[in-house]
Amino acid sequence: MRSLTHLNARSVGEACALLDEYGRRARLNAGGTDLLSVLKRGFLPDRPEAIVNLKTIPGLAYVAADEDSLRIGALTTLVTLAKSEVVNEEFKVLAEAARSVGTPQIRNAATIGGNLCQDVRCWYYRYPHKLGGAMDCLRKGHGGCLAIKGDNRYHCIMNGKGCFAVCPSDTAVALAALDARIKLAAPDGERSIRVADFFGPLRNALDANEMVTEIEIPRTARPSTQTFLKYTTRKPVDFAIASVASVVWKEGERCIDARIALGAVSPGPVRATTAEALLLGRRVDEESAVEAAEEALAGARPLSMNEYKVHVARVLVKRALLEEAD
Repeated sequence: MRSLTHLNARSVGEACALLDEYGRRARLNAGGTDLLSVLKRGFLPDRPEAIVNLKTIPGLAYVAADEDSLRIGALTTLVTLAKSEVVNEEFKVLAEAARSVGTPQIRNAATIGGNLCQDVRCWYYRYPHKLGGAMDCLRKGHGGCLAIKGDNRYHCIMNGKGCFAVCPSDTAVALAALDARIKLAAPDGERSIRVADFFGPLRNALDANEMVTEIEIPRTARPSTQTFLKYTTRKPVDFAIASVASVVWKEGERCIDARIALGAVSPGPVRATTAEALLLGRRVDEESAVEAAEEALAGARPLSMNEYKVHVARVLVKRALLEEAD
C-alpha cells in the first residue's frame, strides 16, 4: 500500500495553505464516507500524496439562525441537520434530504460539506485500476465519456457536456430549491457561490487551494410548504435515480412563488425555472402539477438507456407538488 502524508489542520487558513502547497495532490477529509472508498478502490488517475484532516478545525460544525439567514458549518453532520429544530421547522426540505442519505451510520459521520463535494458515482470513472487496468475517460483527463456508447442507465438526461456523470448529492438538490449559497475559503480570502452554480460537467467550482466553510440559506417571513422526494432501486441505501425538491409559497389558494430543483439528472441540481413560472397565480392541483412536471423535463435529452429517468422525474415533480397541495 502506498503511504500518505496525514496532516491535521488547526484552522481554515492552515488547511487552505496546505492545499496551496500540495495542489491537486492533496485531498480534504471530514467524515471520510466518500474519500476512504475512493482511496480503497484506487481509481483516481493520480493518487493523493497528502490527506488534510478537517476534523481538527474547531468551530466548523454549527447550525446558526439570525434574522436574515440560516448558516450551516461545513463540518455539520447530516444527522444534525435531520434532527435540527430550526431546519425541520423552516427548511423541512433540507431535513428530508439529509434523512434520505445512506444509512444511520453514514449520516452520523457524513458532513454537509462532504455531501456537496463528493465525487461522482459513474461506474466507468470508479472502475478500480487493479481489475484489468484503468478505464480512461474525459473526467480522468484522457479520452471521452464511456457512458455515451456504454451502459448509461444512471447518467445525465439534462445538461450533459463531455462527461455525463450525475451529481450524487441529495442535499445539493434541497439547497438549490432553497436558493442557498456556499462560502468558499482560499489563502487570499473568501467567496460565495450559489449552490446551483457550484457544479460543472467535469468538477465542482472549488479551486485547488479552496475549501467549503459554510452554507447560507436566506430566511423568508412568509411560511412555505416544502417536499423532498427521491426514487432509488434499493431503499434506503442507494443513490437517487432521480429526485426533486420543491418549495411553494401561497396566498390563499394561489401560488405566489415556487422553486423546483431536480436531482440525479444532471452534473448538478437543475432549477426548473419555467415550471416554477407556470405555477404562479394558479392553484396547485392535479392539472397544474402535471403541466409543471412536463415543463420541468421539457429540456431532457436522454441517452440510449435512460429515457425512463425522464418519466420517473416527471412523476416525482407531480407528487411533490401535490403533496404541497394537501
